[in-house]
Amino acid sequence: MPRVIYHDVKGQRFEVTVDKGSTVMEGAIDNNIEGIVAECGGACACATCHAYIADVWLPKLRPMDDMEDAMLDSAQDRRPNSRLTCQIEMTDDLDGLEVFVGHNET
Repeated sequence: MPRVIYHDVKGQRFEVTVDKGSTVMEGAIDNNIEGIVAECGGACACATCHAYIADVWLPKLRPMDDMEDAMLDSAQDRRPNSRLTCQIEMTDDLDGLEVFVGHNET
């Protein structure tokens, strides 16, 4: 199983395995990563799973679609490396993905 390295809002580092085909958001919820709220359950209808992706990983991700881009406009402190973790599906190619949780409020 591929690994994801999460850095929560307090700066704590968690390295966990996430099933292939699951999203980075699901991996965070399953492992109680603080700051990933996922209020909409992964439907790309909120921005409470917003995170910053380590720059080295950005070219390996599927490009952002218009819906995710629009939802990120409502995220607090959007940056060039902002993504919604519900839109990142885990694959073997993403083993070691590094994610920094944004400040997601409900």
